[in-house]
Amino acid sequence: MAEKDIRLEQHAQLVKDAFENRYPALPGNTDLIKSMRYSLLASGKRVRPHLTLEFCTLFGGNEEAALPYACAVEAVHTYSLIHDDLPCMDNDDLRRGRPTNHRVYGEAIAMLAGDALLTEAFALIAGNDALSSRQNAKAVQVLAQKAGYLGMVGGQEEDIRNEDVPVSAADLDRINSGKTGALLEAACVLGCIAANAADEEIEAARIYASNFGAAFQIIDDILDVSVSTKDLGKSALSDVKNRKTTYVTILGKEGAYKKARALTKRAVDAISPYEGSEYLVEFAMRALDRKK
Repeated sequence: MAEKDIRLEQHAQLVKDAFENRYPALPGNTDLIKSMRYSLLASGKRVRPHLTLEFCTLFGGNEEAALPYACAVEAVHTYSLIHDDLPCMDNDDLRRGRPTNHRVYGEAIAMLAGDALLTEAFALIAGNDALSSRQNAKAVQVLAQKAGYLGMVGGQEEDIRNEDVPVSAADLDRINSGKTGALLEAACVLGCIAANAADEEIEAARIYASNFGAAFQIIDDILDVSVSTKDLGKSALSDVKNRKTTYVTILGKEGAYKKARALTKRAVDAISPYEGSEYLVEFAMRALDRKK
């Protein structure tokens, strides 16, 4: 983000500690567990679990009760990064400032680590004794839909077909609503479910997430051509390397940033009527000026 965010850092540490407790470093750990830990415990902003916890708090829920949901979302996100980096996908060498999982543990173990994290996400939700079975079932349904072929995975498939093919801005909107926006929607909605939020509150969170996610992806596109690999923590110019059409190639950097600002305004407008939403409003605004 543009400046130090204590709440984001605190939530990132909470999630990291929860994973450390669930998958401790033990002498007998297999390569699979080591591979899971390698990516789960890597430094990162952890925006998605942060949003789960923030929306839970916004609508009157208990942050501790929502933590397994937040960890579930981060487990899915981490699995997606491991698989995205594989040679059969984006073939990247760097993630979060260090070698990608498959460069350390090999392609087979990296793939299995991603598979394990995806299934662990649902174990985290189903085993959440702090919330009701009804809430857990609803959370499983939401995460499965948003992470699967109707959401993130479907968007990733379209993104693969976007390589070296002319794509319109409308096509990019659809692709990114799945690839990036869907899991952010899941993160925000799971926080609402943990808080037993009303339907209109869940809808406000969904609108916030979808627009925030679209803006987030646009800023990623801008950073890909503007920031060095060292500062970005992952391979710069990866979209150029993979011959993908982005908002920058269609709209230029200035036009892309203008679109990101408009989307952020929609996100902010959706939740600003709710008391206590000031932090989430500021969070969305500051994301426009992030450097990685």
